[in-house]
Amino acid sequence: MRLRLVLPRSRGRAGLRSLRRASPLAAFALLAVLAQLAALSLAGCGGSRASKTTGVSYAPTLPAPAPRGPAFGLTEDNADLLWSPGASPSSASASAFEAARQRLTALHPRYVRLLVDWAALQPEADRAPSLQGPVDGCARSVGPCAPYAGLREELAAIASQQRAAAAEGRPGYEVVLDVFGTPAWAARPASGCELGATLAFSRPINAAGVAGYRALVRSLLALGASSGVALRWWSPWNEPNDPVFLSPQRPACTPAAPSLAPAVYAQLAQAMAGELSAEGGVHHLLLGELNAFATDSPHRTSVAAFVAALPASVVCLSDTWSIHAYASRTRASSGPDPVAMLAAALDARGACGARASIWITEAGAGARHPGRPRPPGAEDAHAGCLALAAQLDRWAADPRVRAVLQYSFREDPAFPVGLLSADLAHVYPAYRLWLRYARASAQGRPVPAQAALCA
Repeated sequence: MRLRLVLPRSRGRAGLRSLRRASPLAAFALLAVLAQLAALSLAGCGGSRASKTTGVSYAPTLPAPAPRGPAFGLTEDNADLLWSPGASPSSASASAFEAARQRLTALHPRYVRLLVDWAALQPEADRAPSLQGPVDGCARSVGPCAPYAGLREELAAIASQQRAAAAEGRPGYEVVLDVFGTPAWAARPASGCELGATLAFSRPINAAGVAGYRALVRSLLALGASSGVALRWWSPWNEPNDPVFLSPQRPACTPAAPSLAPAVYAQLAQAMAGELSAEGGVHHLLLGELNAFATDSPHRTSVAAFVAALPASVVCLSDTWSIHAYASRTRASSGPDPVAMLAAALDARGACGARASIWITEAGAGARHPGRPRPPGAEDAHAGCLALAAQLDRWAADPRVRAVLQYSFREDPAFPVGLLSADLAHVYPAYRLWLRYARASAQGRPVPAQAALCA
């Protein structure tokens, strides 16, 4: 059966808009309350009822507490870590990954963000994206490794977690898909102000690329349907204001030159929205995925300039935007808050922007300058955790922030801010922070003090 598409910027009734903007966790809590009210109405006013056939008394249970603060999520696309404990079909990964798998499951993330590297999935135009192609399961050549069948097995693993969550009466994982990486056949030629050694991977898509991008979205929708996993959250492109993912940013090497990135991103967002609308069902665009640049340069576009240059029709495609914000302890970290930057930029765009909620889709703590190699010893890791906890305090107090996603669960050696080391042998203090935060949030309790979270 084809379902009606519900895009978040629909002009429906105000009540329906509010319900769509509510977090999935809040919706889950509301359903629990309604179920309990229904049970009480059947039981009558006495608060319990006796079975006429068995004489056993049934007392109504209290509804689960409403979650508190932003929903927690993480980026992790290794299927061996995503399987529900004991559910993996691979015996090769059982001993190497099971302890880490249990740690991930204990976090009960509401969202799991999967990175969709289009360039790797479809290197040739005449072949469909390889959504079940073998992946070695390493962290950039760091073991343990165990091969799995790409995105198809990632969704199968998530389905196992959803079944386990349903059996326990709690919300299951929601998938967030984030696309990036232009295949060589889909890329425009070099132009404008580019950094040296820029590859096709970073360039805007050409006419054939637009058609290929639309086909990629359709193939992902089909994979979700065949896997039994609803794919509700979609990000058109990762960090479109950063030349690593979209280059060139400007036609000439001066920050005064107009940014090319907003128009390229608008083309991608409109193409994705069109395919999701044609499919039907409930889908949400997660706009932005912006690198938190406060200023412009020849090779980057600030958050404010990027949002200001987008067509109004694109700003109104969604009421949910995202930004990346890491726990930095350098002097530069005293600059503008990334969430405040994005909020101000959206507010300046009028009604559609002003109503938008904000997700932090990449957060994490590593070295003093996030992304650089971690210093040895526990002291620096603890300091990083405290910096992340301070960010979390601010975000939890901001009603506009609806979700925070850790990047990543298993450490990415190219950007080391993970919760577990790449070899899975070491657990960083930030893991304990998120574990305690997630538990307190799910139980509706105040979040403990920073030092307690990181201890």
